[in-house]
Amino acid sequence: MQDMTPYQLMGGEGVVRWLTNRFYDIMDSDPSVKVLRDMHPADLAGSREKLFMFLSGWLGGPGLYMEKFGHPRLRMRHMPFAVDGEMRDQWMQCMTQAVNELLVEDWLKAKLLEAFYNTADFMRNQQE
Repeated sequence: MQDMTPYQLMGGEGVVRWLTNRFYDIMDSDPSVKVLRDMHPADLAGSREKLFMFLSGWLGGPGLYMEKFGHPRLRMRHMPFAVDGEMRDQWMQCMTQAVNELLVEDWLKAKLLEAFYNTADFMRNQQE
């Protein structure tokens, strides 16, 4: 079990897709993250697919995003958007709720949330 990736520990493709869809469902319906939602296109289908593909590889599963788009270069790809602490926190609010709804062990949820926070914090490109 120690050699298993987070992707495997979570349950694979179906669970990663569920997490991605749940994240965007929360973002799309929670008025407290309206600023974050407004940064996205009206139709979230493309965003959902790109995040699913990214998370697949990021979590240790198939490198779908890399195969289709090359290296994620997350900071560069997010530069056109003003990502400050508020945006990070709104993104984390949605992801935290989605992760907490996963049917996985609490220690795995904690590891996922720590990794998501570190990545979200790295995306900041605006001073507070």
